[in-house]
Amino acid sequence: MSLPPNVHVSKHPCLVSKLSRLRSKETEAREVKSLVHDIALIIGCEAFASALAVVDGPKGTTPIGYEYTTKTTEPQELSIVPILRSGLGMVDAVQTLLPNPVPVHHLGLYREPSTLEPVEYYNNLPNHLAAGQPGAHASSLAIIVDPVIATGGTCVAAIQTLREWGVKKIAVLSVIAAAEGVARAAAEWPEAVEIWVAGVDTELTSNGMLKPGLGDIGDRIFLTIGK
Repeated sequence: MSLPPNVHVSKHPCLVSKLSRLRSKETEAREVKSLVHDIALIIGCEAFASALAVVDGPKGTTPIGYEYTTKTTEPQELSIVPILRSGLGMVDAVQTLLPNPVPVHHLGLYREPSTLEPVEYYNNLPNHLAAGQPGAHASSLAIIVDPVIATGGTCVAAIQTLREWGVKKIAVLSVIAAAEGVARAAAEWPEAVEIWVAGVDTELTSNGMLKPGLGDIGDRIFLTIGK
């Protein structure tokens, strides 16, 4: 399938295998959570190899007394933006990869059932801080984590919100996406957004679910199936 150049679909064999396991309805919630974490870890490695750069830091000393130049990553002003609630399943993996702790700004978005359009119900970005206060400025790189991109509406809304906040670049990490939805998200701000996914499905059902997809991954992670 043809996808925009800012959409990157992993070909990592371990990831392909884990994604296949995640699709199964027989996979229990504990393993679902573990698989989402593992997939986020692999996707994150691939995304950050492109999104981050290594720069020299101050001098350090090894345990046997030799001096060396420390290394750090740029940009240093990063934030993780999980889309509630399923995005929470990817946060730990991203935090594990990053060399330093970074802020986590939650966005609550849901799809209105009849229109499938996104509705924002929670926004934890520090918009309320006055200029000059710590944390008042936007992140140089915001990392959106959301396991599923279906119609793309939620991802587009998140990108719009972060752009209005003032971020310079956005990396979207997702487990799986619909081809139509990820193309829609990629087109929202193509010069500043890169999207990294483990797999792409070509179809959506009439109610906006990926086919064959993963089902409702939030329900599977948090054991709220049948609510």
